Amino acid sequence: MTKSIAYSRTPVSGARSVSILALARTIAPLLLVAGCSGGSGTGSPAPTPTPIPTPTPTPANAAPIFTSPATANVTENATAAYQATATDANGDPILFSISGGADAGQFKMTQAGALSFVTAPKVATPTDSNGDNVYAVQIGASDGKVNTTLDLLVTVTPATAGFRVVQVATGFTQPTWVGPIPGDPGHVFVTEKGGKIYTLEPATGTKTLLMTVASLSTDGERGVVGLAASPDYATSKNIFVHATAPDGTIEIRQYQVGNPTFNGTGYRVALSIPHPGANTHNGGWIGFGPDGYLYDAVGDGGTGGNPAQDTNSRLGKILRIKVDTTPGAATAFAPAPGNPFIGGGGDPYVFALGLRNPFRNSFAPDGRLVIADVGENTNEEVDLMPVSQPKMNFGWPLVEGDKVNTANPPADLVSPVTLYRHGTGNFAGNSITGGVVYRGPVAVLKNQYLFADFGSNNIWSVPYASLTQGTILPTTQYTWRNTDFTPDKGGIRSVVCFGEDTAGNVYIVDLGGAIYAILPK
Repeated sequence: MTKSIAYSRTPVSGARSVSILALARTIAPLLLVAGCSGGSGTGSPAPTPTPIPTPTPTPANAAPIFTSPATANVTENATAAYQATATDANGDPILFSISGGADAGQFKMTQAGALSFVTAPKVATPTDSNGDNVYAVQIGASDGKVNTTLDLLVTVTPATAGFRVVQVATGFTQPTWVGPIPGDPGHVFVTEKGGKIYTLEPATGTKTLLMTVASLSTDGERGVVGLAASPDYATSKNIFVHATAPDGTIEIRQYQVGNPTFNGTGYRVALSIPHPGANTHNGGWIGFGPDGYLYDAVGDGGTGGNPAQDTNSRLGKILRIKVDTTPGAATAFAPAPGNPFIGGGGDPYVFALGLRNPFRNSFAPDGRLVIADVGENTNEEVDLMPVSQPKMNFGWPLVEGDKVNTANPPADLVSPVTLYRHGTGNFAGNSITGGVVYRGPVAVLKNQYLFADFGSNNIWSVPYASLTQGTILPTTQYTWRNTDFTPDKGGIRSVVCFGEDTAGNVYIVDLGGAIYAILPK
């Protein structure tokens, strides 16, 4: 039979309160037993109560654990130092920071764990607390609840590790330029001021006379000063030479190797630049850009006046030329499309202006032209020119680097990205020789811009990434390379060119007659 129980809602005086839920739990089994015992009752069995789950205990928080090492080795002159990594057993996000250490002030760190020097370290002038080029810094990894620390030692190593400088050839007479031969990784071109053009095999030092350029003047800064091989040289054999005619006119000449009509004594003039009255400030660099056009750098003539700011003059300019070498047709030359004065207002070949003597330049891996402009009395400068930005005005003679020569110069003048003063010492000079951004096989030199001073014989490098438009990089960020670049034989002086082969190996031309190569150890 089914039992029924009535509950009173009125508390009994003096009685202890009873939880209805507890009472129900006590009586429920009795009801179940009664319902299942023998008898004539027809009621349904009481439902089985749902168990109340026991809550899962919250696990204790585990501290992050570093998985990156406690030591690091970095090459001098670069700011990147270390990448911290860590794990967290609870899966919490980890944030990194600097938490201490004797040399903590030398570093900065992102929350993602990238540790870098505030200023690129130099082995010759260490700034760690005890001057041994081992920097001590404590870093932390936090999951928001617990912080774990790691005592890190960062050792700075010399930038000379991994390369050597070798004298690969001697016996040239006033060599002026060295550069790649498209399609021929084993050889480079070498030009002499007096007109001879050679091919050189650096591995053996063997040089072969290719041609002798005629109809030259070679006094002062005149002569054969630069060369550019056509990108299709392997099939066309076309080369373009920056040379000086007997009357002093600067000519961009086309020669075709192996063609007697255009080989040495015969040539086609792509462009001429009148240069009366002086044998200086000829410029001299010539090269094909990433856009396929031929660029030529011309000095201001050295005779005073203001030709560099005169848009109708080709002096003191970067010129840009379209070269049409359609097979079977005569090579045609024209102002490159996009030149700023094609529609008027200046010479249609002018692309940029305001330069004094842009003797040596080069295209960087990102396609910008790195221009080294020889100064007058105060500064030597490096400028950057994207080929997508025509009509850039680098200011000469209104300014010389950061020295203003005129009242109220135009606001659109483009400042250099670095400069150094005239003078003596390891970070001064009087005639800049522009170089190249290294892209060869030596890891410690990758993306370093190499350059020199012809007068002081100083050689430097700076990280190319540190050359930023709108900021003048100070010489404190230069790496003085004269000791690093001590060759196996001879001595590097009077640097007139840095050049490359097709593999990115860099060569240094000494006007005294030798060629040097920077090679892996």
